[in-house]
Amino acid sequence: MGRIFITGSSDGLGKMAAKLLINNGHHVVLHARNEQRAEDALKANPKAKSVLIADLSSISETIALAAKANALGHFDAIIHNAGVGYRESNKILTVDKLPHVFAINSLSPYLLTSLIEKPKRLIYMSSGLHRDGDSSLDDLLWEHKTWNGFQAYADSKSHNVLLAFAVANQWTQVASNALEQVWLASSLNVQVLQSGGYYYHKQPRQVHPESKNHEIQQLFIDRCSEISGIKFPS
Repeated sequence: MGRIFITGSSDGLGKMAAKLLINNGHHVVLHARNEQRAEDALKANPKAKSVLIADLSSISETIALAAKANALGHFDAIIHNAGVGYRESNKILTVDKLPHVFAINSLSPYLLTSLIEKPKRLIYMSSGLHRDGDSSLDDLLWEHKTWNGFQAYADSKSHNVLLAFAVANQWTQVASNALEQVWLASSLNVQVLQSGGYYYHKQPRQVHPESKNHEIQQLFIDRCSEISGIKFPS
C-alpha cells in the first residue's frame, strides 16, 4: 500500500488512475484546479484521502500546492498528469505572462518536482507526440515564433520526457519515468523499478533521440529555473 499524489485528477486519465489505485488499496491524494473541480474529483473518487486545489497555470499557486503536498507527509509516488491539449489556436498568456500550454504542461511539473519532497517514484504523463517536439528548446516561450498550438503541445510533451530523464540521471534514489499510462505508479515489476524509461501499454517505447541528451536535459532544467526563479535541487 502506497501514498500517491496525482495532479489533474478531476477528470480523464487522472480520475481513472485514481480510481484504479484506490481500488488496489493505495492512499491517493487528488488535485484539481478549482473548488468545483475538487468537488467533482471527490464525487468520482470518494475514498480518496483528500483533494488539493491549485491552478497550475500560476507559478505562485503551483508553489503553494507543493507546500500543501509536503504538509501531508511523504508520498511514495507522484503522477504528474495535469495538462492541457493542443486546441489552443491562439497563444493564451497566464498571469505570469507565459504561454498557457507551457505553464501547465511543462513548468508546473518542474516546479512540483523541485519543491515536493522526493518520492520513491516519479511518473510524468507524456504522449507519442513528444517525438514531434522541438528539442532545440529555441524560443521556449514563443516570443518570436508564430504560434502553433499543436507544436506547442508536442514541445510540452517532449519537455515532460526531458524532465523525467533529467531526474533519472540526477536523482539516482528515485525511479523517474515517462509514460502514456499509470502502471508505473504501483507495479512491482523489476523493469519499472528502474529509472529513465518511456513506456506505453507496459512496454518500453522509443523516444525522441534527443531526449537522452544530458546537455539538452540540463538546458531545459536551467531555462525552467530562470523562468520560475526556483532552482532544481541537486
